[in-house]
Amino acid sequence: MFATPEEAELAFYDALERADLPRLMQVWAEDEEVICVHPGGLRVVGLHAVKESWQEILANGGLRIRPSMTVSSHSMMGAVHSLIEQISVKSADGTEVAHCYATNVYHKGPTGWKLVMHHASAAPVEAGMLDLHDKPGLLH
Repeated sequence: MFATPEEAELAFYDALERADLPRLMQVWAEDEEVICVHPGGLRVVGLHAVKESWQEILANGGLRIRPSMTVSSHSMMGAVHSLIEQISVKSADGTEVAHCYATNVYHKGPTGWKLVMHHASAAPVEAGMLDLHDKPGLLH
């Protein structure tokens, strides 16, 4: 269904915004070894448990999450994306923004690329600006 892990990732975040649980679950691998960790939550293991966790979250409507600053590692059959999620939440005081660090792991199977793990955790407001990166050495 998804020709690349990037395609699967776009479908994942689009389904979250639309609160489209059937579409969201099309992104996940049909495997009992899938794993999801929501910010501040417990580890959820297995396709049925993952579906129930998203169903509970999406019962309140869609999530406005903007993925950014993706760092990717790809191989022939797997991909890992580390990114920053910018989450916008409307409240009585206006729109509030929170950040999460997220890791999405994809495997390539007979039906294309599928999500096998999503792990998100709270990140500081300055996420991205203060992240540490290797700096190339100086040549003398």
